[in-house]
Amino acid sequence: MTRRDLLIHDEQLCLQRGVRLTPQRRRVLKIIMQSPQPLGAYEILQKMDPPAAPPTVYRALDFLLQQGLIHRLATLQAYLVCEHPDASHQGQFLICSECGHVEEMEDSNIQQSLDLAASQAGFSCSNEVVEIMGRCGQCAGAVH
Repeated sequence: MTRRDLLIHDEQLCLQRGVRLTPQRRRVLKIIMQSPQPLGAYEILQKMDPPAAPPTVYRALDFLLQQGLIHRLATLQAYLVCEHPDASHQGQFLICSECGHVEEMEDSNIQQSLDLAASQAGFSCSNEVVEIMGRCGQCAGAVH
C-alpha cells in the first residue's frame, strides 16, 4: 500500500470508529508517513507548517497511538507509521543501529512465546512491544 493509500485508509478507519482525524492530527500523521526514518516529537514539531505548540503535537501523537495509526519506539524515542492499523497486533521491530532503518514485523510465534512466559510468571502485560537492535541486511553486507 502506498503512503497516500495508507493515509486515505487511516482517514476512513477514523470515520468508521467515529473519531475525528482533525487537520492537526492529519498533518502530524502525514509528517510521520513521509519520513523514511522514525521521528522524535521535536523533529515532528520542526516540520510542522504552520508551526504548532509542543502540547498540540503531543496530543496528536497520543490520539494517533490510541487509534493504532502509529507506533512509538521507546529505544529511539521516536514514532513511525503502522503499516496495518486496522488489524489488532503487538509491535515487533527490527532497528538498525547503523542506518536507523526500522522494519515492523508480526510473528505470531514470538507473541505466543511472550504471552506464555508472562502467564507462567503470573504477569499481566499491558504493552507488548519488542524492539530488537542490530544491523539490517544492507549494513551487515556493507564493507567498512
